Amino acid sequence: MLVASVAVGGALGSVARYGLSHALPPRDGVPLGTLTENVVGAFLLGFLLQWLLSRGHETHRRRWLRLTLGTGVLGGFTTYSAFALELHGLLVGGRAGIAVGYALATVVGGTLACVAGVAVAASAARRTTARRAHDEAAAAVASEASR
Repeated sequence: MLVASVAVGGALGSVARYGLSHALPPRDGVPLGTLTENVVGAFLLGFLLQWLLSRGHETHRRRWLRLTLGTGVLGGFTTYSAFALELHGLLVGGRAGIAVGYALATVVGGTLACVAGVAVAASAARRTTARRAHDEAAAAVASEASR
């Protein structure tokens, strides 16, 4: 069942990548679709994994989410192989400057996006925890007041 979920997730991610690549065609030699897919995918993977981590130990459901969404959907959505092939095409096409910019934008942008995803998820988890603690304290006060 888990393998099937990862496979379906991968298919969905691949279809999303295909659509985005056609919606964002290369501009001035820069493969915008692949760049966007990899940077957005890095953000989403960082967010997903931090969000799951903030929920506590890995349950069956969290494992399913991690593998289906992370390995499946985001694994299908992002693409190192297309990045490498496009980078090679730029280099052999004599566009070394664009190739270097594309490589830096992908690697640095993806890393920063992942860090941002982790930070956003961690911040959301802290707010949720604080709100839950506040609600529990308010319920305890209300319970004491009703005695």
